[in-house]
Amino acid sequence: MPVPFEALIPFGLLTVMFAATGTLFSAAKRLTNDGKPTRYGLDTWDENMMERDRRLTGSLRGQATDPVAPKAFATNSVWETETVKRAFL
Repeated sequence: MPVPFEALIPFGLLTVMFAATGTLFSAAKRLTNDGKPTRYGLDTWDENMMERDRRLTGSLRGQATDPVAPKAFATNSVWETETVKRAFL
């Protein structure tokens, strides 16, 4: 029993919409990651290195090749922004 051609129009529309959505979502994720693939399974070390790279270059995915850190890197430490929790005061 043949498929009527009227059924192919909605099928084609659904296929195009799913393909367009997936392509645009993938492109948006790559653009937010500086054109690199998304990272999966990050542990504490990876998060610390990403934070260091962000402070050095201004981007989570950027890496600097300069062996000497900029002068501002000495004063923009993460530790200065943390609040100390005191148990007895």
